[in-house]
Amino acid sequence: MPIQNLRHKLEQMKGEQSQIQREISQAKSTIRIAKIQQSRHERALEIVKEVGLKTQKALEYRLSEQVSLAEAAIFDDPYELVINFQLKRGKTEAEFYFKRRGLMISPTGNFVGHGAREVGGLGTRISYLTMRRDKKVRPVLILDEPFARLKGEVANRRALLLLNEISKELKYQIIMVSDERIPRDEIIENSNKTFIVTQVKGKSKIQEIQTGKECAGLIYT
Repeated sequence: MPIQNLRHKLEQMKGEQSQIQREISQAKSTIRIAKIQQSRHERALEIVKEVGLKTQKALEYRLSEQVSLAEAAIFDDPYELVINFQLKRGKTEAEFYFKRRGLMISPTGNFVGHGAREVGGLGTRISYLTMRRDKKVRPVLILDEPFARLKGEVANRRALLLLNEISKELKYQIIMVSDERIPRDEIIENSNKTFIVTQVKGKSKIQEIQTGKECAGLIYT
């Protein structure tokens, strides 16, 4: 083969070598950038998990605290709310339990009284209100016989006092329909307005009673 052809072939191979080196260099740069991005993504995932865990802990504390306090305010032998977060099918799920005397039971089970469930439901709503401070939402809480299955005059009296305290602490106006499980005089005493609704010949008659006190909003009976 003529020398000139060999030189041409050599130059061609050098060109191909340079191209391969540039491609290798570019591939290394791409790999380096990919490793940096992967490291950032892994760190971001760790941060998301950490934030998620802290959010779960905050939610667990807030819910458990409010529900447990509500139960303790009404019952002499109250339940405590325990929340267990578990990862199932790639999603975080929360399991709720009532704890008393070391025993863990489901709030929806037959061993929990309806009154305790109603108080627990109120505590859950109160925790939601304390976590959500949205200025667009009016500070009004409407309750329709929230303690319809709460037994005993003492427990119902404590429930009314609890609502009174909630109204004062959260600055919420509470409008409640009451089925008068305690004497009417006490309902009137613990509200700033009371509407007594009666029926006369099939027509509703409303009587308004004002005490002028800053108590638990409005109570309808």
